Amino acid sequence: MDDALGALGRFYGYSEFRPGQATLIQAVLEGRDALGIMPTGAGKSLCYQIPGIVLPGLALVISPLVSLMGDQVRALIDVGVRGSYLNSTLTPGQQRTVMHRAEEGTYKIMYVAPERLSDPLFREFASRITVPLIAIDEAHCVSQWGQDFRPSYLMIRDFINGLPQRPPVIALTATATDNVRDDIAELLGLRDPETVITGYDRPNLRFCVEKLSPKQKRSRIAGYIAEHSSESGIIYCSTRKAVEELTAWLAGQGISVARYHAGMASDDRRASQQRFIDDDALVMVATNAFGMGIDKSNVRYVIHYNMPKSIEAYYQEAGRAGRDGEPSECLLLWSDGDVNTCRYFIEEGAGNGELTDEEAERVRAGQRRMLEAMVGYCHTTGCLRRYILNYFGDEGDTSACDGAEGAPRAVPHEPNAPVGRSCESGLFEHGASSAPSPIGCGNCSNCLGEFDSVDVTETARRCVQCVREVNGSFGKSMVADIVRGSKAARLLELGLDRLDSYGTVSDSISQVKEVIELLAAERLLQVSDGTYPVVGLGPRCFEADADDFEFTMKRMKAKSPDSRAMGEVGARFGGHAFGSAGFSAGDDALFERLRALRKRIADTNGIPPYVVFSDRTLRDMCVRRPKDRLEFLQVNGVGETKLARYGETFMEEIAAFLQEA
Repeated sequence: MDDALGALGRFYGYSEFRPGQATLIQAVLEGRDALGIMPTGAGKSLCYQIPGIVLPGLALVISPLVSLMGDQVRALIDVGVRGSYLNSTLTPGQQRTVMHRAEEGTYKIMYVAPERLSDPLFREFASRITVPLIAIDEAHCVSQWGQDFRPSYLMIRDFINGLPQRPPVIALTATATDNVRDDIAELLGLRDPETVITGYDRPNLRFCVEKLSPKQKRSRIAGYIAEHSSESGIIYCSTRKAVEELTAWLAGQGISVARYHAGMASDDRRASQQRFIDDDALVMVATNAFGMGIDKSNVRYVIHYNMPKSIEAYYQEAGRAGRDGEPSECLLLWSDGDVNTCRYFIEEGAGNGELTDEEAERVRAGQRRMLEAMVGYCHTTGCLRRYILNYFGDEGDTSACDGAEGAPRAVPHEPNAPVGRSCESGLFEHGASSAPSPIGCGNCSNCLGEFDSVDVTETARRCVQCVREVNGSFGKSMVADIVRGSKAARLLELGLDRLDSYGTVSDSISQVKEVIELLAAERLLQVSDGTYPVVGLGPRCFEADADDFEFTMKRMKAKSPDSRAMGEVGARFGGHAFGSAGFSAGDDALFERLRALRKRIADTNGIPPYVVFSDRTLRDMCVRRPKDRLEFLQVNGVGETKLARYGETFMEEIAAFLQEA
């Protein structure tokens, strides 16, 4: 490991590995397979880059991120590592040149897309060179349980086995349930892999959930961006139409915004992505087609304009904030319409022509269960961080939440559980206090929020009664119409107005539907699979018949989320929203000056600003204020190559700032 530590310091400017990195790197250097489950920003790429530098030959990195390979290679080159890539953006002549240079030993690391593995020319090339390591990035794409399943990943195992000598294989991903981890190991043919799961917790992220109408969402986003006008962020929308409309609206508000979705021409997508990466557009509005593998470390917030289909998708997308470890925020805005949109995508999206009908239905069934857990996340009034960690089976460091009144009694997610079982959110603790304890993770809107308790016992009892009377034959809307006494023609034609439960509830249609959803989350009711789901009785339905049955729904008090939580979060992080150790408010002016210098250098060299130095490195410069080369090398994230390229320029800027001050 001495060579590995030496490479870490020389090329990357760090003196020690992060948790989990050393174990994975040592396994690969010893010729063993490895599987790493590490959260975004934990340094997964170093787990294959360091062995690729140290071992003789050309390390192959299989990645689905074709549009980002150029930036990934430029980042390698900027720290002094000879990198290359092969993908469809290169002409056939350029591809032949890259492979020829690789055979001559010019490169240490090469990125390729999984589709490349079926190319006979590439297979011949790979058989002629020394391949000391194969790394598989975004490894969850191989699993049909994963939210980003890609059939092309199923070719990887055959490619590896077809090499003259099988090299060690390392598979890496940020999010994977037990089923996904098992699939990764089996489908990639990993041999007794050294498995490292560093945990899913991202302590630097604050989570917030708000239920808003589409009009309220726009107002909330505009206000948020105005309060964070100098910071970079991503806004995720569920449809291309929503991306186009929100982008146009934000641009009309004078906001520097770019857009990204699969319906755009590839050149337009690349240009839009580059504007965001280069900090020429501070806000990116996009579908989930954007972001996987984006190594832009200074994204300070991620806003979901719509609810995603799963906790996996949400956590991966939200995790693109704060990759540098600095405090960042993840805001989920949702409405009932988002749930219907997700259901539509699930029913229409699984059949891609590469799966059998049986396989497609298996994917859909898994996605439906994942959606249940996502809906539960939006409804829970307990700690949002603990909900996510429990979903992935990670207890995390949430001991402060244990025993807190009003906290959810969440259980790990079970992908194979019956419908209605996968998310036992515990929203309705009988006799629980009307507000969560102020003690919690201290980093989510629920732990910092205040709640009123709304008694919906009678509504809940009548909904269960109605479902029993109709024998689970109708969907949520019809059940709500029955108990509210609707005069709809179809309802009357079916004689449903003669049911005992008809017209027994006076609540609004939206509140009744929400009660039905929460009854399903508590397993008193359950929702079937399929394009047209119906509501049936759940295993706990009998509880609604008990004399002492109580059912309460907690509503967050009408209070601005920012005024509720932002001050407390700022205090938790030392009073400076996005500071690092030793960073004070007086360093802001120097930080902005160094950031401007970084942008000029990046523009001159045609590279993203974060490739020059991360925000965290700039903040450490502000604290240390190095005056010579030795002091500059002590700055977090500065290696010998970056010292040689940028050291003098940044030290001159720091000296000029201090002289002017």
